[in-house]
Amino acid sequence: QMQVEESGGGLVQAGYSLRLACRASGRTFSSYAMGWFRQAPGKDREFVAAILYNGGNTVYADSVRGRFTLSRENDYNTVYLQMNSLKPEDTAVYYCAFSAGLRIVDVTQTPGYDYWGRGTQVTVSS
Repeated sequence: QMQVEESGGGLVQAGYSLRLACRASGRTFSSYAMGWFRQAPGKDREFVAAILYNGGNTVYADSVRGRFTLSRENDYNTVYLQMNSLKPEDTAVYYCAFSAGLRIVDVTQTPGYDYWGRGTQVTVSS
């Protein structure tokens, strides 16, 4: 059974940076994509960024484009989200997720993913 775990969250001041990591273990299949989502208190879970494993193309939400950057390890099991110029509105629990198999999915939507981590808290103070 595949497991997904996020790390790297914390409390920072606005303008500072954090790097989140997402590690998958127990995976025996390829994935079409890996995504990051976030959920603030009282709000729906929203898309942040995703990377496609074939070709490494990345997709970003408008709210983070230019500030956040995805990268991955060559083993395809570890993905990083570098978050720069953080804003208070970036405060949320950040979740990473992997899709199962190579079927094409909408990487900006939660149903496209099959395996989720438990999340890591990111708090940005003003």
